[in-house]
Amino acid sequence: MRPDRILVAPDSFKGTLSSAEVCAIVKESAAAVLPHAAVRCLPVADGGEGSVDCFLAAAGGEKRFVTVTGPLFAPVKSFYGVLPDGTAVVELAAAAGLPLTGDIPSAADTTTYGVGELIADALKKGCRRFLLCLGGSATNDGGCGMAAALGVRFLQNKKPFTPTGRTLENIEKIDPSAALSRLDGASFTVLCDVKNPLCGERGAAYVFAPQKGATPAEVVLLDRGLSHLAARIKADVGADVLDLPGAGAAGGMGGGAAAFLGARLLPGIEAMLDAVHFDDLLQKADLVVTGEGRVDAQSADGKVISGILAHAKKAGVPTVAIAGAAGPGAERLLAMGLADIFTTGREGAPFEEIKKTARKDLARAAEAMFRSVAAMKN
Repeated sequence: MRPDRILVAPDSFKGTLSSAEVCAIVKESAAAVLPHAAVRCLPVADGGEGSVDCFLAAAGGEKRFVTVTGPLFAPVKSFYGVLPDGTAVVELAAAAGLPLTGDIPSAADTTTYGVGELIADALKKGCRRFLLCLGGSATNDGGCGMAAALGVRFLQNKKPFTPTGRTLENIEKIDPSAALSRLDGASFTVLCDVKNPLCGERGAAYVFAPQKGATPAEVVLLDRGLSHLAARIKADVGADVLDLPGAGAAGGMGGGAAAFLGARLLPGIEAMLDAVHFDDLLQKADLVVTGEGRVDAQSADGKVISGILAHAKKAGVPTVAIAGAAGPGAERLLAMGLADIFTTGREGAPFEEIKKTARKDLARAAEAMFRSVAAMKN
């Protein structure tokens, strides 16, 4: 197989390379192995890190920079995007992302307060339509930090406080009245990269919190806290988010956004592919190259690779993936029609070491991938 037209459409490699950087490296590797091929790059995201840049690249607009409260309650420089039609694109990872915690991740004690500050800034400047992009979070607070920044009052002993994952069980009452007037006339669409419910074995705490530094004991505490939050939301806000698909995204931010913002939850990758007219681009491709930092069972359930693969398969275009690592469940993508998965071979290495060699490792893996593609039979 010697493709003449290659469409490169990866997600970011979280914490190391943006989707645009991945595109550039893969394109250069393609030129070294398949110099005759025309390569088109399309940075994409499923609602996680890099989503703002992808939407701005696809639709135009501007990036606005704001200093907000970071996940560890210290100030961080952040941003959001504003599309030409006035829609604000807010990326949770820009204010509460795991890379912002450095070497001290702690899902039990981090906050989404800065996300609420980004929304508040956009509201102040006239935005009324919002795309809230979830993914890459360092948090497990059910979106309470975000809500508190927008005026929702969480009460303990009749005094307001800003809950974190560790203190969700301390909420005795929720008063959303101040936020309701502030958000009047605003509409929110949440782009989720997962479909997990809020609680339980497939919920936010058990599935994602260990990746954010939570100990086994903290996972139990966090899950119990989210269950308590869901009960208080039902009683005080009148929303039932306990079993809502996607409520567990970003440490329960999916459920919090639905409850406190009245948001609709949609698959992030579908919104992204629609924005960039991906199906039209497939008509001019012989091969699609996609990828992300780690390919595993989650990749097959609503993330970038599965979304790309579904569209490419329907169009009859073969697809390969490149990743930093492949974990349990990656084989599901092969069963779904992915031609092959190529990795950099750095799984298990310290993250700081991976960051230093990420570009070289990806270039080497991409060249190996294209040599393998060239040897494939049509």
